[in-house]
Amino acid sequence: MDIISKISIKLFCNKIGADEFGNQYFEAKKARNSKKRRYIIYNGIAEPSKVPASWHGWLHYTSDDLPDNLHHHLWQKIHLPNLTGTKFAYSPLQYKLEHKKHNYLPWQPNK
Repeated sequence: MDIISKISIKLFCNKIGADEFGNQYFEAKKARNSKKRRYIIYNGIAEPSKVPASWHGWLHYTSDDLPDNLHHHLWQKIHLPNLTGTKFAYSPLQYKLEHKKHNYLPWQPNK
């Protein structure tokens, strides 16, 4: 994002919040076409997969409720951005190699 866009967002928008990754969320002070536009300033590279699901819903007007960054259920996983092209990307070959290290025996039904 260029410097002019960042300045105009900070001048004409109210800061709504930030997520755990440092992305900042803004909403326009004036409504345009009956809705206030919503913006994000990414922390680092502008990668949409870095937006957590709760903030994604707010950005796309699915919910007007602000996300609660502190409330997480035990079953929820930590949000990860798209890892394609990085050393952490999923590789079927690596998965097979890791699981061959263990002496895995599949279940055999009794005859």
